[in-house]
Amino acid sequence: MAVYVVLAVALLGSCWAAPPTDSDLVNYDVDADTWDLNTYGETYDYDDLEEDADNAGISFEVGTMASPVAITHPHPADNPENKTEEITLLPQTSTPTIHPALDFQGPGLFGPDTGLGMPTCLLCVCLGGSVYCDDADLIRIPPPPKDTTHFYARFNKITAVKAKDFLNLKLLKRIDLTGNQISELDEDTFRTLPQLQELFLADNRIPSLPELPATMRHIDIRNNHLTSAGMHREGFKEMKDLQFLYLSDNRLDYIPVPLPESLRVLHLQNNNIQSLNEDTFCNSHDRSYIRKALEDIRLDGNPVDVNQYAQAYVCLPRVPVGNSH
Repeated sequence: MAVYVVLAVALLGSCWAAPPTDSDLVNYDVDADTWDLNTYGETYDYDDLEEDADNAGISFEVGTMASPVAITHPHPADNPENKTEEITLLPQTSTPTIHPALDFQGPGLFGPDTGLGMPTCLLCVCLGGSVYCDDADLIRIPPPPKDTTHFYARFNKITAVKAKDFLNLKLLKRIDLTGNQISELDEDTFRTLPQLQELFLADNRIPSLPELPATMRHIDIRNNHLTSAGMHREGFKEMKDLQFLYLSDNRLDYIPVPLPESLRVLHLQNNNIQSLNEDTFCNSHDRSYIRKALEDIRLDGNPVDVNQYAQAYVCLPRVPVGNSH
């Protein structure tokens, strides 16, 4: 009889322990604050649990999170349907800019004999017919393109100008080499340029001036080592369009006559000029001759006394600026 009572109680307990068949969660309300773990059997002892885990070879730590899982992308060979590329990002490093070494010497594809000048346009700035090579640490003149009309290479370290430097430049009108270290000019450097009009060679070390074409309009050779012996006799006579002639701060002993009628400005200050002639500016055989164009003459800084040569200025619209003793 007692056995039957025990079985009945067990069956009844199992029915009570079974979950409700009603799936409506509204009627299945459990208050977590009223839970009592002791009513469901033995209370968990974490110390015992850790000891059991150690005995089983399992690492167990309470209050920590699992380390993040390393995600790896499958190799394309392992997953042909979903191919991925492996990209390696390298740290950015600054690399120095390497400028190409341009060789302008010798007969090459871009050598001076061809006049193509493409290496020059890599080193300098070529804009239309103008080539700008200013302040580029040049020690020689690179060959400009054939269609160059204006060439600038100011403030470099050029020491010599060769005849081949401007070979076949039939359109060249202006050359500006101001502020270099030029001490040597080939005799045929400028003479073969049929349209050259402006030449700027100020602030160099030039002792002598080669022959210039008759097309010149503006010549600037200030602050050089130019001597009277280093100039061609009557070198400016045939320049019918010459208007500006700057020869100050040199070593000239006399004014380079004859001067063309077109000349408007003549600067000769700070040389070694000691005397003038009645025919330097005027015509002693024609007292009615008037030189109207020449309005600016500078002779200051020379040993010459301008007051002693009044007859040399009678044809001029203005008296030259100079020293008077």
